[in-house]
Amino acid sequence: MHNDERQLEVAFDYRCPFARNAHELVLAGLEAGAGWDVRFTPFSLSQAKVEQGGVDVWDAPETDSGLLALQVSMAVRDGQPEHFRAAHAALFRLRHDEGGDLRSEEALRAALAPTGIDVDAAFAEVATGVPLKTVAEEHTRLVRDHEVWGVPAFLAGGQAAFVRLMDRPSDPTEAVAAVERIIDMLTAWPALNEFKHYTVSR
Repeated sequence: MHNDERQLEVAFDYRCPFARNAHELVLAGLEAGAGWDVRFTPFSLSQAKVEQGGVDVWDAPETDSGLLALQVSMAVRDGQPEHFRAAHAALFRLRHDEGGDLRSEEALRAALAPTGIDVDAAFAEVATGVPLKTVAEEHTRLVRDHEVWGVPAFLAGGQAAFVRLMDRPSDPTEAVAAVERIIDMLTAWPALNEFKHYTVSR
C-alpha cells in the first residue's frame, strides 16, 4: 500500500454494536503496531434521523442518549490524546459489555477512571461547550462531504463506506488483516458499491 493509503478515518457512535466491533479491530491493529494514521470521528445516529427542519440534537443535547459520551470522547481525543485509545475502548465496553447508561456522568466517570485520563479535566472541557461544537462540526462534515448516514464508516483515499463486521477481534494479526482489507477495497476498488451477504452463518 502507498503511504497516502495509510491515512484512515473511522466514524463512531458508542451506541452501535457494529461500530464497537470495527473500532476494536482498529484499536487492536494499532496496538499490534499497524502503520495506520487513524482519525477517530464522532457521528450521531440520532442526528442522522432528524428530518429537515427538525431540532438538531446539538440544540437539545441533554435529551439524547449518546451525545454526552461523544462529547467526553472528543474532550479526551483533543485534550488528552495519549489516553484516547484506552478511553475509546472503555466507552464501548461501558455500553456493550456492561450495559451502562451513556447519559450518566457517574457511569462515564467510573468507566473512564481506570484509563489514566484526568476525568475531571475531561468533564470540565465538556462544560465549555467546545466538544459539543466539535461533534456537530465533524458529524456535519461527514454528511456534507461523503453523504455518511450511519456507522461504522471507514474513509480512506477520498472514499467512504459503511462496513458492518460481525466479529470482535480475537487475534491482533487478524485484526490488522481485516482493516487492511477494508482500506484496500476503499482505495484500490472504488467501483465496488455494495456487497452484502443474504444470510449470516451463525
